[in-house]
Amino acid sequence: MFNHDYNTQRPHLFMPEHGRYIQEMVNHAMTIADREERNKAAKTIVQVMGILNPQPSGSEDFKQKLWTHLFLVSDFKLDVDSPYPMPEPATFATKPEKVKYPRKDVKYGHYGKTIELMVAKAVSLPDGEEKNAIILMVANLMKRMYLTWNRDSVTDDVILGHLKDMSGGKIDWKDVQLSTQNMGKPQGQGQSQGQSFKKKKFKKHNQNKKRF
Repeated sequence: MFNHDYNTQRPHLFMPEHGRYIQEMVNHAMTIADREERNKAAKTIVQVMGILNPQPSGSEDFKQKLWTHLFLVSDFKLDVDSPYPMPEPATFATKPEKVKYPRKDVKYGHYGKTIELMVAKAVSLPDGEEKNAIILMVANLMKRMYLTWNRDSVTDDVILGHLKDMSGGKIDWKDVQLSTQNMGKPQGQGQSQGQSFKKKKFKKHNQNKKRF
């Protein structure tokens, strides 16, 4: 019967990004009594770490970083002669301050904050054709985004109702037909203009070949 060895049952990894084999190599190096042999083992481990790490290994900063990681993996217990000053453990004892995630309340999650900002901007515009055109563009965008996150069909009245709610009742449109077509859709059954041009050129080339 096999005994399963789970990672949760294994010793703690001080730097998981370097893996358990590096951790075991460092643990073994700490057991070497002869200092010269221990220094050789430390240099070998740093070389292996440099090979496994995808960063450029030629820079001095990178080499110093690897030696720093070597001491971190050993929990600063590996006594070797490093070509760089040994880092102070206190430098790594303090945790970085927690970055506060900006919390913004969004009334309709499937529209997002950007749509709310666009609606607010449209409300602030002076009345006229330009304002109406922008409102219509926003309403069409809202419908496309609604259908992206909700596969069911939606009536224009629902979108216009959301628009009214998001504008605080300042945009109250009714009996307006919205569109769900993508803006700037390429011509010819979804093919791009470049594809259409290539097909025409290929067709013309074949026609010229038939003449000979």
